[in-house]
Amino acid sequence: MSCSIFPGATTELVSIGVFDSGVGGVSVLRELRLVLPHNDMTYVADSKYVPYGSKAPEFIRERSSAITRFLVEHRQSTVVVVACNTATTHAVDRLRLDFPAVPIVGTEPAIKPAAHATRSGVVGILATGATLAGQRVTSLIERNAEGIEVITQPCPGLVEQVEAGDLSGPATVELLRRYTGPLLARGADALVLGCTHYNFLQQTIKRLVGPSVMLFDSAAAIARQTVNVLAARPGKGLQEGTAASGRVAFFTSGDPFAVRPVLETMWGEPVAEARPLGR
Repeated sequence: MSCSIFPGATTELVSIGVFDSGVGGVSVLRELRLVLPHNDMTYVADSKYVPYGSKAPEFIRERSSAITRFLVEHRQSTVVVVACNTATTHAVDRLRLDFPAVPIVGTEPAIKPAAHATRSGVVGILATGATLAGQRVTSLIERNAEGIEVITQPCPGLVEQVEAGDLSGPATVELLRRYTGPLLARGADALVLGCTHYNFLQQTIKRLVGPSVMLFDSAAAIARQTVNVLAARPGKGLQEGTAASGRVAFFTSGDPFAVRPVLETMWGEPVAEARPLGR
């Protein structure tokens, strides 16, 4: 049966561009694929420059702008999802100024649901140092966590472990123990995964922290927000549901042969090709 996610959706195909510093944003891409299965998507992993968390804000803005321009001009993306907390923190406002005709969907830590769910009144946030240094996290805490103790924990090294495809090895476990231990000692029973890379570490984190500690990520919320943004654009509705699935193309600024197997692990399906992306 043919069906549409929106009443009155058009037959015009909306192409969705998604990018991250590396493979972490694939966790968002997977959620987008669930709710928008008929739309073409392009994913860019800026693997040559991963991690963004150790880069200067201006560099992050330059890379984000260059990738968005590629998605809009060369891949005909009509909406761009910044599947990276650090890039959202430092670049999303610039992108919305530079590309006013293209909706830009950002990524923010799931502080609000964690604050609502905590029983102990203590929430921990695992994120990159660059994300935590931005004003967005501070604003989110002020707006959504009144009366809640929120502890922030920068996690250097975790992104690199995910980029290497090491989701549960001894080095990864040791880093996670180092970063979650202080939060648990302070009584945190809700942990916010404030980096899309960390979504792939959930099973390992759960084994470390135990069943009484809740984990929160924003991937599904980003996908829902993308649907909402598209629904609000008259004449730019999604393609009518058909038996055909949209195509997904992968690009990387890193070594395609090195990145492709990690992309496949995160995507959960064979990736025919990770195409090279010029600087």
